[in-house]
Order: sequence, then C-alpha cells, then structure tokens
Amino acid sequence: MKRQVLLIEDDLDLAQTVVDFLALESIECDHASNGVAGLVLLEQTQYDVLLLDLNLPRMGGLSVCKQLRDTGVDMPILMLTARDQLLDKVAGFEAGTDDYLVKPFELDELVLRIHALAKRRSGQAQVIRFADLEMNLTTHSVTRQGVAIKVTPIGWRLLEQLLRAAPSIMTKEKLEQNVWGDDIPDSNALKVHLFHLREAVDAPFEKALIHTLPNRGIGLKDD
Repeated sequence: MKRQVLLIEDDLDLAQTVVDFLALESIECDHASNGVAGLVLLEQTQYDVLLLDLNLPRMGGLSVCKQLRDTGVDMPILMLTARDQLLDKVAGFEAGTDDYLVKPFELDELVLRIHALAKRRSGQAQVIRFADLEMNLTTHSVTRQGVAIKVTPIGWRLLEQLLRAAPSIMTKEKLEQNVWGDDIPDSNALKVHLFHLREAVDAPFEKALIHTLPNRGIGLKDD
C-alpha cells in the first residue's frame, strides 16, 4: 500500500530533497512551507504520517502539533528539528509528537520511521471519536450525540481500547490483556463489564455501536 505523508518544512531545498527521495520509495509526500498552510492541507487530505519541522513561520511546529492533538487528530507525527537538547524533545513529546528526528538525518532512516509510524495511530490525541461517540482524555468525559455518559473505571478502559482500535475488531484475549494486564479476572468479567458498557453507550440511543462478532472479537461498528 502506498503511503501518503505531509511534510511541513520551511527549508525549501531540504523539502524538495525529501519529497524527491520519498517518491523513489513509493511514498507520496505533499509539502507546506508554514504551519498555517500545513493545517489547511490536513483538513483536506487524510495522511498516514505528518513530518513536522519545529521552527516554522506563521505557526510553529509545537503549536501545530498541540492544535491537532487537542482536536482529536490521532495521525502519527514525526518532529524534524535541528534542536537536540533533551528539553526540546520533552517539549515536543508534551505537545503530542510521537517520534523525533534530529537534523541532519539520513533519508533512509526517515523512510524506516515513516513505515513504522504508519502502522499505528497515535496515542497522543486527547479526544478520541467514533461516529457520534466521543471520549475526552483531558476532562475524563464521554459523550454521545452531545449527551454526557457515565461509565465505570473498567468501562472507561474498555471503551478507550475499543475507540483506539476502531473500526478494527479486538479479540477477547487482546482486550482483556490491554485492560487488566497479567491480572485477568474470571472468565465472565469481560462479559459483565461489556454488558454495563452497552447499557451506558448503546441502550439510550437508536443505533448500537458496540458489537461482538462470533469467533472474531469485539469492536465498534457504525453500520
């Protein structure tokens, strides 16, 4: 599958080099030279990975990153920067970046990181959405169609896992491992907690989102 990435970089020579090299690796790369233009492209196209320079005109890389995470964008972000100090890296991770590559970097390494990041969604987003269901990790709240939903602590963890995986299906074993770790309770625990989660998330609404697929697992579906 061909990857599609966005590079937000104000060094035009570097940007052209990256775009041309990625094309040779069958990675389609769009380019924006400032943060504001980058955000416009991000509204128009769904990318696999964002390559984001730290120092940008009009809107800096940290601000772009934070704005994306605050609005629930879970696209992986690779920060590109000449700053190699620990505090700079900490600031990047706190803003929501997933990985860091210090300039000058090897283009082959950039390709490897793109492929690694493209295989997953970011865990840095503060708002997770599926259909009309929304989980806000900052305010620790869940809403559906704008209506507040109360879930138990285990229900929260189950729902977060399902939202992060959606629309993929999670096996029963994977879901239990992610929620309880090595201390998995008796065999009926997951069934009981899922029942209560469905009562909170699905029962008050016309369409059910939480589905159990025989011999496959549990997932969120908006069919």
